[in-house]
Parts: sequence; C-alpha cells; structure tokens
Amino acid sequence: MNHLILAALVLLNQSYGPKIKPSPDNMPPGSIGRKIPSFVIPMPTGKIASLTDFNESKCLVFVFLGANCPVSNAYIPTLNELGQKYKKTEVQFLGIYANPGDTRESIEKHVREFKINFPVLEDLEQISLRLLGARRTSEVLVLDQRRTVQYQGRIDDQITNTVRKEKAATNDLSDAIDQILNLKKPMVAYTESPGCLITPITKVNESKITYASHIAGILHKHCADCHHPGTAAPFSLLSYDDAKNNAAMIKEVTGLHIMPPWHADPRYGHFANERRLSSSEISQIASWVDGGMPAGDLSKAPSPPVFQEGWLLGKPDIVFQIPEEVKIQAKGTVGYKYFKTKTNFKEDMWLQAAEAKPGNRSVVHHIIVFYKEPGIGKRPVWIAATAPGAAPVIHPQGTGRRIPAGSEIIWQIHYTPTGKEETDRSEVAFVFCKDKPRQNVETHGIANSMFLIPPLAFNHEVVSSITAKKDAVILAFFPHMHLRGKDFEYQLHHPDGKIETILSVPQYDFNWQNTYRLKEPLKVPKGSKIKCIAHFDNSKLNPANPAPWKPVFWGEQTWEEMMIGYIDFYYVDDLGLPKKTALAN
Repeated sequence: MNHLILAALVLLNQSYGPKIKPSPDNMPPGSIGRKIPSFVIPMPTGKIASLTDFNESKCLVFVFLGANCPVSNAYIPTLNELGQKYKKTEVQFLGIYANPGDTRESIEKHVREFKINFPVLEDLEQISLRLLGARRTSEVLVLDQRRTVQYQGRIDDQITNTVRKEKAATNDLSDAIDQILNLKKPMVAYTESPGCLITPITKVNESKITYASHIAGILHKHCADCHHPGTAAPFSLLSYDDAKNNAAMIKEVTGLHIMPPWHADPRYGHFANERRLSSSEISQIASWVDGGMPAGDLSKAPSPPVFQEGWLLGKPDIVFQIPEEVKIQAKGTVGYKYFKTKTNFKEDMWLQAAEAKPGNRSVVHHIIVFYKEPGIGKRPVWIAATAPGAAPVIHPQGTGRRIPAGSEIIWQIHYTPTGKEETDRSEVAFVFCKDKPRQNVETHGIANSMFLIPPLAFNHEVVSSITAKKDAVILAFFPHMHLRGKDFEYQLHHPDGKIETILSVPQYDFNWQNTYRLKEPLKVPKGSKIKCIAHFDNSKLNPANPAPWKPVFWGEQTWEEMMIGYIDFYYVDDLGLPKKTALAN
C-alpha cells in the first residue's frame, strides 16, 4: 500500500507539483487576484477601446501577441478556435500588441495574414504590461465578471520555446475559463508562459529623474491635497523624506491607477477637478523608484503647497456645526449618521460658495450637506459634500444657490474607525453672494426608487431620466449608489435624436464618491432628455456584498441600494427667482 501511495504522489508531483506547491522562485505573480481598472487603449483602426466596452462579457481573456514571435504565431489558430468555442458563453478574447517594434501597419498586416478573428489592441505605451503584469507574447490572463485576474500563464503545454508536441496534454486556458464560468476559482491559477519576452520601453531621460526636478511637482499637484498632516490620508507627501519613505507604495498605487482616485472614463467629458495621472507621470514615478529615489538638488525643488487650518473658500460669512460632539468607536463599521441644524434664516439667502469641513479628518470619510425647506413633504436638497481630496463648491460668477428662509441643514456623515476611539464635530461654511445672482443653481436627483435587484444578479440594470422643458445648463454630476453599485452613465438625448454620453463611471466605487465638475458648462436644449443608466452587482463575486442571496430594494442604509444621478444646473432664463421645476421625470 505504501508503494502505491508513493507512486501516486510521484505522478501527482510530476503533473501538478510546480502548480500546487510552487517554490519561492516560481511563486504566482502579484496580478492573480488583482482587480483591473477600466483602462483605455487604442485599436489599430484608431478607435479607443476600454474595458467598459465589454461589460456584458462574463469573462475577458487577454492574450499578448507579437508580430515576429514564432510561439505566439503558432498559437493563433488555437486562439481563434477557442474564441469561437466560447463565444456563446459570453467570453471575449482580446489580443494585445505591446512590443515597441510593432507598429500600427505591422499589426494590421499581422491580423490580416494570420486571420485573427478577435479584437486586438495597440498598446504602444505598455499600459497593459503595468496593469496586468505580463512578460511574454502568448501569455494569457483571464478576468472574471468583476474584472479580477483569476488565471495567468500559458494557453496549454503543446508549444514551448524549444519543443512542439503533437497535441496538448493539459489545456490550462480552457480549464480556467470553464471553472471561472462556473463561479469557481481555477484549480491552477498560474503557469509559466512560453514565448518572446516583451521589451520594456526605456526613455532616454529616465535615468536622470529626480525628486527635485520631476517627482515633487507631480506629488504636490495630484496627491498633496489629501496627503498632508491633519487629513484622513495615512501619510503626508509634502517632502522628499515623505516620498522616499513611501516610494514603493506610491509606485504600486499609481501604476495600478488606484491613486489618485478618479473613476471617469477619459473618453467622455472634460472636468475641471480631474485628478488623473498621465502615462508619462506614472512612468516617471516608477523610474524614480526603480532608480533608487535620487533627491536631486532639493534647493531647486518646488515649494510644497500650503494648506490652511481654516477654510479653502476664504473667510466664511457664516459657519454651522453638527449639534453635538460625536464619539466614534475604535473598530468595526459605523453606519451613516444624520444630524439637523437650524439656520434661523429670516429671508432667502444666496450661496456663492459652500465648504464642508471635518472636525477630525482622520475619522471622517465623507460629509454630505443638504437643506430642507419648511413645509410638509419637502425633500432635502443638496448643498455641498466633501471627501478626501474634494474642493469647496464655488458657483460661477452670476450664479448662486438659493437657501429658503427657515430652512434647516441636514447632515450625512460617514465615519471610519481608526483603531482608537475618536471624536468629531464637523462644520460647514457659507459665503453669500454679494449681489442677487442672475441664475439659481439647483441640484436635481435623477432617481429611480422603484427597483428590485434579484438575488445573485451580477449586472442588473436600473434606468432613470428627466426631460428639459426649457433650456438649461449643467455644471456638475454626482452619481450615487451603495455597496452593489457597479457602473453609472449619464446620456444626453438631443431633440434631433442624437445620443451623447456625457459622463461614464465604468467602475463605481462607493468609497470614493466623486463630484465631476465640467470644465465648460454643458448646454441642454429644451426637449432634451438626460438618461442615467446604472448596473448593480448583487452576486457572490462582489466582495462588498453583505447578502447576495437576498433581493435588494431602495433604502438609505448601505446594505440597501440607491440609484441617483445628481446634476448641478441652472435654467437659462431663470433670473434668480424661485420657480416650479422645468425638469420632468
């Protein structure tokens, strides 16, 4: 019996040993289990593609190709067959050319000559290498419905750099796809891939990148507004020592597009408060870290920004606090807390600017401030919000927000425990218009509260819309969902039938609820419809889902759901007087 067991173990180790129990030198790469952001890459046709274009696919298979690599070329017939085999099961194959030697012309010729029957992408900036961690042509990565990498490695064991067998003995890629489609993790998540090494792009001046000349400016511009003392960010980034001490983490989170937090699809709209790093800036950070983090001449480094302990909007005309100091527990989850504060306004007031400020930045994740007009049935109306990195609300000159007499302020505050007991008493500051504005800025929630998200539903769609009954101008967007929110899109349907995407958030993140303020106000002609399309993930794959086996309805608690597409806007002919709404659900 012992001999039989020993023989079985030997066979097992020969077939599966390196995969089940890898040695320290052959550990699976860090991309396994990584959620991939919705990056954009050109196609050889010139069209810009994004992960969001394939949201309907249950599985994405990225395969790295090279026009001159014999291994990846030999696998193209197999890839074509697999693409057709899995087409009915909503598996999308995507080829990526990331070698510096591949040009648009050579890629087009390669696709044509090898009759590649799936879409291909032209990644000449090598964005995909950074995000996916691929090294060789013919290497494949399989992403599940949540766009998390579940498998990385070879297609099968038929072809290597030195050997070609008559047929494959193991079908690693198809096995992984089958298991992922059945909502299981692949039994083998990582295999070593054959093929040609992809040459990384090296820029001539990358070896000369220093903190003083390059990195300080990037960090001050994009990171310091959150990463300075007294904020909820875990460390400051105002000095060279700050950056050096956290360099590895900075490289990782910028390279994976986790930081700075910005979730708008770059193909739609231009925003005044955009915080996206360019590919060049991400590359400079990585090169600086890899090069040993040289300081350069610190006497010539730009001065760090100065952050006031007071208000970013300047001197307020009035400041309100939540009614009492709040105690926050040391650990666990704190549900949203709501407060009311009387304004005691004897007449209508007009806001030029508003800024919510945490009393304790280390524990306050975000604040939303509303006003509620006196009267039965009056609903809270948005004034301002703050989250890490958010700027004050400052309305364009000639516009302002009317706060009716007798209104009270409604607060929604999200606290995050820090590991010790904390206290907070947050505030909001108002600056009033010096003269009565020409236009009254309003916030409208384009909402749908009559929905039911079925148990285990992965991509449940909910739609809401309004129609402009007179000319209007949109200034900003704020999409809002809870833990099951997956993606959110605003569309403008023009009276002539043209449909335009005006904001797309392909990977909604409840922890970073951004306001998207337009660089140029968007004119909305009378008769136009603004349509919001949201998708919810109530499946087991959603790591934030508290109860995938339950149906979900509208509700204010985070374990319930909301679907609201807020817009800040004004009517073109509104002379600052309160009027009945001209937007109809």
